[in-house]
Parts: sequence; structure tokens; C-alpha cells
Amino acid sequence: MEKPFISICIPSYNSDNRPGNLGNLLKTIDIADAEAAEIIVCDDKSPRQEKVRKEIESFKRSTKYKVRYYENPINLGYDGNIKELAGRAEGEWIVFMGDDDEFVPGALDKLAKFLREHNDLGYILKSHITVRVGGEEKFRYYAKTHFFPPGPDTLIQLFRKSVFISGFTIRREFLPPPVDDFNHSLLYQHYLLGEVVLKYPSAYFDEPITLQYDDAVEMPGETRELSTHVARTPSMQTSINFLRSFISIPEFFDKKYNLRISTAIKKDMSKYFYPSLSIHRDKGLKIFLGYVKEVNNLGFNITVYYYLYIFLLIIFGKRFCDNGIKLIKKILGRTPKL
Repeated sequence: MEKPFISICIPSYNSDNRPGNLGNLLKTIDIADAEAAEIIVCDDKSPRQEKVRKEIESFKRSTKYKVRYYENPINLGYDGNIKELAGRAEGEWIVFMGDDDEFVPGALDKLAKFLREHNDLGYILKSHITVRVGGEEKFRYYAKTHFFPPGPDTLIQLFRKSVFISGFTIRREFLPPPVDDFNHSLLYQHYLLGEVVLKYPSAYFDEPITLQYDDAVEMPGETRELSTHVARTPSMQTSINFLRSFISIPEFFDKKYNLRISTAIKKDMSKYFYPSLSIHRDKGLKIFLGYVKEVNNLGFNITVYYYLYIFLLIIFGKRFCDNGIKLIKKILGRTPKL
């Protein structure tokens, strides 16, 4: 049997605090050529592992796709589970997918066609859709499909835009050997990203691939009780730890390859820091300003946009500013270039 073209790799963890949506995700895998895809699910010794196992067994009985399911004997953490999946994949391309997101109908066929037409690429940045109360928001990073040469400038452009794991698409044969440097960073995919885009061409594919539901939105076929569902909104300390991990990876590449990309990536992040600031604005002005102080200490306060976001959030609040940002994106049809 020929190797699959695409490995859809799903790190799974199901608990009272993180119920996931694996069953609905699996139903949205709709690539026409069943032989072209394999589905790999790896449960990271979650408290509800039996539920995950039953969902996979049920899906196997009804699907045309090759499905492989694994259970880690110990909890490896998010980054360890990503490494585990990458090591088990057999496809030419790996598409990582969060177990609480979905694929846009028909998107996998469009992605597979694009990958076959451009077999020299190493990484694909994708567009995605977020479903919120009141409508959908399409996240587009460029006005059209765009190609990038290998090198540090490309890594600077793609680093911030590649945080969202669902739809993260990378060529398996180009993957570097696994390392333990970024365990517990929640950003191991960025190590993979860096090693690949520094050496191979990449592209932005201007088709929405994945669908993400906001916390307050009822999932198809399922009622989510807000009293039992833990929101994706992180604590202040979690956000600060994430930012430390975020910048540690370009610093790793600076040292390994004698580059100077970490400052440029920090500046790029600073220009688009609004979402990170907005998340903490409704927690009260004191907590918000405490978060700002911590972020300043990390050195992200290096653009006028960063200070503008803080000023607007303090004066007008989160809801007003969020609506303003959405309106700007709607008018432009994509994330503005700052």
C-alpha cells in the first residue's frame, strides 16, 4: 500500500476542564481520495481517555479513511504529544489539528491540490475562520496566496502568524530531529517551523482551512454549558509564560545559526499585540496594568501601535475596541499590514 499524501495529526486531551470536540472534528474530514489521507490521534493519557477511545472506535466503523489511534502511557504534555505524532506520521505532508476545532467543508481537497502543484514547499501558512456570537470572522494574512523564499526574513514574517496549531501544515521529510529544548513551551511547532522555513520555500494559502468556535458559541450537535466549560482565556501568568516561550525560540535560532531575528520578531509581535492585551482588559484596570508592566519587562513595548492599543483599551474598554478591530478587518478583508 502506498504511503498517504497527508497525515492529519490530532493531539487529544479530554478532561472535565477541557472537554474537546473530537467527534465533530472527525466528521469534518472530507478529503475525496480516501487513500490520500491518514488520520492519527494520540491521546495524552487524559482523564477521559475511555471516551476518546470510544469515539475513535465508532469513527473507524463508519469511515473510509485509515485511522491510527495511540495512547501515551504517561502524560507527555502538549509539546511531547506533537513530537509523538510527528514521529508516527507517514504522509508526505503533516496537517496538525486541535481536537476542539473543525475543517472547513471542501478545504482539504483544495489544500491537497495546492500541495501537489507546489511540491517544492516546506511549510504552508493557512487562513482560518472563527465563529463568534453575531457571525464569522475570516483570518486572512495577505490579500492573496503568497510564496516566500527560504531564509530568516521569511521566518520573521511567518512566526507570529503560525501560533494557531489547527491547520499547521508542514512537509514531513523536512522535519528536524526532535529536541527537548521546548518542552512545556506550548510552541514546539515553532521549532519545526523555524528549521523548515530557514532552508525551504514556504507559502501562504489564501483559502480558509479550519473552523474555530468561540467560547460562547454553541457547537453543532452539542450544548456547551458555560458553567462547566473552561474558557480559552488564559490567566495573566499563563500569558507571560507563553510570551517567554514565544521569544525563546527565535533566540534559539539566533544562537544556533548566528542570526538576528529575535528583535525583529518581537517588534512584529508588538505591532499586533492587541489580542494579547484585549484578553486581560475585562479583568479590571489594576490587573490589566499589571499585565502591561510584565509585558514591558519582556521588551514587547517597542512600537507606537502597542501603546495605542493600551490607551484605547483603557479609555474605551474591550468591547468597543474589539468591534473597531473587527470593522477594520471587515473593510480591508484581511489583517492590516502595519
